[in-house]
Amino acid sequence: MFQQKQIKNETKQLPGALQHPIGSGFNAKSTTTDVIKGINLTGKIAIVTGGNTGIGLETTRTLAAAGATVIVPARDVEKAGRNLQGIPNVEIAAMDLMSPASIDAFANHFLASGRPLHILINNAGIMWVPLRRDESGIESQLATNYLALFRLTSKLWPSLKKANGARVINVSSHGHHFAPFNFEDPNFLRREYETLQGYGQSKTAVNLFQWNWTIAPEHIMSGYMLYIPDLSAAPS
Repeated sequence: MFQQKQIKNETKQLPGALQHPIGSGFNAKSTTTDVIKGINLTGKIAIVTGGNTGIGLETTRTLAAAGATVIVPARDVEKAGRNLQGIPNVEIAAMDLMSPASIDAFANHFLASGRPLHILINNAGIMWVPLRRDESGIESQLATNYLALFRLTSKLWPSLKKANGARVINVSSHGHHFAPFNFEDPNFLRREYETLQGYGQSKTAVNLFQWNWTIAPEHIMSGYMLYIPDLSAAPS
C-alpha cells in the first residue's frame, strides 16, 4: 500500500510536457453527443473492445446512433447482450483478450466476412488486479492492455487497409506515468509484484505502440491515442 501511495505522489510531479492541446474545440466536459454531432457513419464498420461496459458502452451507443455497424467482442457474450439490448446496429462476438487463440479466432472470422474495417477502438483493459498470468506466463495487465490490442490490430490489418482510410484508436491513461516499461523483467518473474507498476508499464507499452503511427506515414490509415485523465484532479 505504501508503494502505491508513493507512486501516486510521484506522478503528480510529472508535467506531461510532450502532451499538447490539439485545438479540437472539445474539452473534459464535452459529451459523446457533442463530438458526434453532424457526423454520419452509415455504411461504416467499427470494432470496439470492451464495448459493453463503461466508456466502451457509451462509445458503442454513440457510434451506432450515428449509423455505424458496431461489432463488440466480449468474453461474456450473455452479459454483453444484456448490456447492449436495445442499441441498433450492434453485433456481438466472443473474444477473450487473455487468450491469443481467442483473439485469432475472432479476427479470422471477421476477415472471412470480407468486410472493410473503418474504425478499431482498442478500449478494453484491466487495472488493479492481483498477480495473474495468461497461458504463456505473461502478466495479466500486460497481456490484456497491450499484447492483446497489438495482436488484434495486426490480425485485422488486411481489413483496416481495405477501408482505405481507417482509424485506429488506442485508449491509454494518465497511469502510464506509474512505470516505464521494464524490458528486463516485464512479467515480474524476478521482482516483487506491484499491481500499479504492472498497469503503468502496460500503458507505457501502448504509448510506444501508438508512437509508431506517427513515424510510419505509409500506413493507409490513421492512429490516435485517447488518454483517460486523472479524474480526481479534474476541476468540478
